[in-house]
Amino acid sequence: MSVLSTEDEGKFLMDVEGEQIGIVTEVDPEAQVAYVEPDPDLAEAWIQGFGFGDADEDDIEVPADAVATVTDSELRVARDL
Repeated sequence: MSVLSTEDEGKFLMDVEGEQIGIVTEVDPEAQVAYVEPDPDLAEAWIQGFGFGDADEDDIEVPADAVATVTDSELRVARDL
């Protein structure tokens, strides 16, 4: 299990095969949940990349125990969501 923080907002979420699932829009550090926008458009990707976005109703909830690794640019899940 990885520890998620607000520093992870704007990173890409990758699946076990290295394919991009979406971009992290918001992290709830207390609940240890990342909210991910699947297939963001270019404008959303820019906003999230600069850390100015928020989660909305179509975001996927990813619990920290599903995240295997965290790098400077991505979160990678340990299993299919």
